[in-house]
Amino acid sequence: MDQPTLLSLLEERPGQFVSGEEISQKLNVSRTAIWKQIRKLEGQGYVVEAVPRVGYRIVSKPSRISPVELGHKLRTRSFGRNLKLLDVVASTQDVLRDLAEQGAPEGTLVVAEQQNQGRGRMGRSWVSPAGKGVWMSLLLRPDVPLLRTPQLTLLAAVALCRAIERLTGLEIGIKWPNDLLVDGRKISGILLESAAEDERLRYIVVGIGISANLDPEDYPEDVAAKAISLKMASGRAVDRAGLIAEALKEFEDLYQLYLTEGFEPIRLLWEARSINLNRHTVLTTARGTIEGVPRGLAETGGLLVELEGGRIETVYSAEINPWEQKA
Repeated sequence: MDQPTLLSLLEERPGQFVSGEEISQKLNVSRTAIWKQIRKLEGQGYVVEAVPRVGYRIVSKPSRISPVELGHKLRTRSFGRNLKLLDVVASTQDVLRDLAEQGAPEGTLVVAEQQNQGRGRMGRSWVSPAGKGVWMSLLLRPDVPLLRTPQLTLLAAVALCRAIERLTGLEIGIKWPNDLLVDGRKISGILLESAAEDERLRYIVVGIGISANLDPEDYPEDVAAKAISLKMASGRAVDRAGLIAEALKEFEDLYQLYLTEGFEPIRLLWEARSINLNRHTVLTTARGTIEGVPRGLAETGGLLVELEGGRIETVYSAEINPWEQKA
């Protein structure tokens, strides 16, 4: 007979409590070890209720994205049609980059239930618990100059913003260049990583993280005040497969618009959703701090910032703290 595990003991009695004493005896472990295993299960997306002097029980199990369900919901021509759905990865970016080097076609999508080394801009880590978010990377192979890459970052932000608004009814704002916020708290981030040769793009890997169904306890203490999930903001859980399908459809449509009509339509859509424009802003760049008023986007995708005295400076990379902005 196989050695029992904490999960198997709890699953044997669905909806019922299993005492800590019984678990300790059957697994031959301490109460401290039991608690550590409970935390691991929670990290995998299980919700476990613990009642002192009563025991533990599973309240809910992690939901999984079904490739069949996702395939039925897709309304795209190519985005997501070549799909790789994984359980746990370090980062979907790394997986897709390897596929891109092997010749994967544009529109290839990698989705993971959990990332243990998810990353955002500026090398920051990204909270990616199992079964609660959308952690995915999309492959693009646009025939555009390397210097146009920032435009695609902004396009991704607009596409995701429109898709989430349509699906949830929430009012989403874009913090330059591509963070999505609800009431000043981050619900999604986008990371573009590119490979180029002779000043031409070979491919772009678009990393997208959406905090779909995270609960407050899923966030580290230092992140909780600045982040929120769609579930927390709307009061209801989000269909993750439906969210992926909606995001890919919006992304593909805007991408085709961009390839045929250029950046101008994307620029107007982005500016209409920006939370940064026409407000006094502090921007932290690699060269130091800039204070001014963002007025719009440059043709290249940079942020046009009006400095004291009226001079306009184009900023391509900076951090903006939304809590420091003044109307």
